Amino acid sequence: MAEVTLVGAVNMALARALSDDENVLLLGEDIGVDGGVFRATEGLLDRFGPERVIDTPLSECGIAGSAIGMAAQGLKPVAEIQFMGFIYPTLDQIISHASRMRNRTRGRLSCPMVLRAPFGGGIRAPEHHSESTEAIFAHIPGLRVVIPSSPTRAYGLLLAAIRDPDPVVFLEPKRIYRVVKEEVADDGEAAPLDFCFTLREGIDVTLVTWGACVEDTLAAARELAEEGVDAEVIDVATVKPLDMDTIVASVARTGRCVIVHEAALTGGVGAEIAAQLASEGLLSLLAPVERVTGYDTIMPLLRLEDRYMPSRARIKAAARRALAYG
Repeated sequence: MAEVTLVGAVNMALARALSDDENVLLLGEDIGVDGGVFRATEGLLDRFGPERVIDTPLSECGIAGSAIGMAAQGLKPVAEIQFMGFIYPTLDQIISHASRMRNRTRGRLSCPMVLRAPFGGGIRAPEHHSESTEAIFAHIPGLRVVIPSSPTRAYGLLLAAIRDPDPVVFLEPKRIYRVVKEEVADDGEAAPLDFCFTLREGIDVTLVTWGACVEDTLAAARELAEEGVDAEVIDVATVKPLDMDTIVASVARTGRCVIVHEAALTGGVGAEIAAQLASEGLLSLLAPVERVTGYDTIMPLLRLEDRYMPSRARIKAAARRALAYG
């Protein structure tokens, strides 16, 4: 069994999908000869040829529109956008067409496409390279939004996304692309979509997070354990649709919840989780729901980047506030 990084697991899943299904193809800027800006598609052009690993012009709108047309005619395109900050030209295509294809045609057509993009900060990048705007896509009916947090989940969730009959936005936390290695079996097994993963069980407080923040949250939970606090950690993984059953059940056990995400505070997915907890788990809550997030500003440049992103110290402070309440 190979030990791979998260970006290596993405490459492995793409190769498996291309091998298993002749309708799968990849398209994006520099994904062929260069293997993509983060080398997620490295070696796939040589293995599968230029008809299935397609270098496109620099046009995100064109990439998304081409993928939608292919998907409507039975192919399974996986389109790469180099950075989430460059994904906004795709919004017209994804919102106006991909998300509505099944409804518009009354089920005659679907849109089995995946839109991949590295997202989030932490790599000292310039403006537009560090966006965490998953809530834009999570707001759109007809889209799934999936965010892996480890090599194992990247492999399984990407395979599941490619096999899904409807469009999936698959956001890859580039800050941890090469931080963690795991043994990942290239067995073609998909992980479940629309399902939260409980990574650590606990009885005192529930920590809910996704993407690169999973690593920070797990580290904070381990440090809280040294203070006698037993924190449960949940990786949301699919931020749309949300698996609220798992979150509500966890909060029913712990009575407290801290939501951690890198995106800005206002209108984030964390606000939706908090709202649903107020609706479905109010009687279980012993303290207000805490949110540890980015700020309502543009992601700063490298000297202030660490101040923007949720830290272990901020996560622990939020957990202590929740525990101190009442």
